[in-house]
Amino acid sequence: MGGVVSSLFGSGEDAGTESEPSRLLKFSSSARWQLHYNEIKESNKLMVVDFSASWCGPCRMIEPTIHAMADKFTDVDFVKLDVDELPDVAKEFNVTGMPTFVLIKKGKEIERIIGAKKDELESKVSKLRA
Repeated sequence: MGGVVSSLFGSGEDAGTESEPSRLLKFSSSARWQLHYNEIKESNKLMVVDFSASWCGPCRMIEPTIHAMADKFTDVDFVKLDVDELPDVAKEFNVTGMPTFVLIKKGKEIERIIGAKKDELESKVSKLRA
C-alpha cells in the first residue's frame, strides 16, 4: 500500500522518516480550501499559502524548506495549493508564476513572494507572525 500512496503523492522521500506528520496542510478541493480560509481569516494568525505545481522544479526544490518552516513556526498556518488542482483559487489570488507565496492575516494579503526565495520567505514569516 505504501507504494500506491507514494505513487499518488510523490516520491515519498521523506515519508516515514519523521515521528510526526508535517504541519503543512494541502488542499485539493476548492470547497475544503474555502472552509479553512473562512475559519482562519477572522483570526490574527499568519497564513502562508504556497501556490505550486507538481511539474515546477523550483517548487519541488523549496518544498523541504516549507516543511521545515511549518515545523519551526508552529504559530503560523502553512498551506500548499497546486495551481493545476485549484486553478480558480490561483486565479482569485492572481498567481502568475510559481512558486508564489501569499502571506495572509485577517483575510487580507499582507505580503507576496514570487520564486523559491527561502531566505526572504523565512525572514518575512519571522517578522510578520507576531
